[in-house]
Amino acid sequence: MLLVQSNAHEFYWIAPYILVGIGVLVVYVGFRMYENWYANTKDKLLYRQLWIFKRLSKAQKDYLNENFKFYTKLTPKEKRRFEHRVAHFVHLKEFIGREDLVVTGEKKLLIAAVGCMLSFGRKHYDYRLIDYILLYPKAFYSSVNGGYHKGEFNPMQRTLVLSWEDFEHGYRISDDNLNLGIHEFMHALQLDAKQSNDIDALRFERTYQRILQQLTNATEKEKLNTVKYFRAYAFTNEYEFMAVLAEYFIESPKDFKKQFSDLYGHVRTMFNFDFAGY
Repeated sequence: MLLVQSNAHEFYWIAPYILVGIGVLVVYVGFRMYENWYANTKDKLLYRQLWIFKRLSKAQKDYLNENFKFYTKLTPKEKRRFEHRVAHFVHLKEFIGREDLVVTGEKKLLIAAVGCMLSFGRKHYDYRLIDYILLYPKAFYSSVNGGYHKGEFNPMQRTLVLSWEDFEHGYRISDDNLNLGIHEFMHALQLDAKQSNDIDALRFERTYQRILQQLTNATEKEKLNTVKYFRAYAFTNEYEFMAVLAEYFIESPKDFKKQFSDLYGHVRTMFNFDFAGY
């Protein structure tokens, strides 16, 4: 009898905690269901960031203001989110210099800024398939196909490889639609979307497929062939086409929209861009 009373007393003591736990679980499941419904019906994310706590130093923010045009277009609130993401990216990835290239803090900052710019509209922005970033001074020899490359993404090695000379050219000249960083980071986003099943990746992949489907439209294909707006390399395969679209979208949004408004709209939806004039 005493044992029964003890057990009953213990149950009454923990019962409120069980109810709280069940309540939290119900709220969590309900929120996730609503988040999925929102993304599927409105073609955009319910939210991008819940926690913002990492910060850049004043010197780092000043450097971005002087050297990274995209950052200057953001609102103060958006800048805080961007700074958090850049700081997190720099902390998360391992940067390795090759052929005596010194990897400075400024190099890390700019590479992180380009990557975070492209994924700024996403919830999962940290490129889960990249652990290492290798930097060469110039174009490097790749054993993958026995040729010289300016950049490559190697998912098996979880590595992004860049020629610093060509990366720097890409972000310094911001209106020629040639941006090595954007191009290679886009390849990483493409593969992540195909391998992941979270709502962020599924929404990205769904819009990606919508873009590819639009290219089968006879009118659109004829216009692409006639106008010849995108450089020839875009038509190598679907992956290169999407990477080139990303370069044009980031660097020449107004011109892109003027030439191919429907295609521009799909890319804008895919990246979930509703800031900085896009």
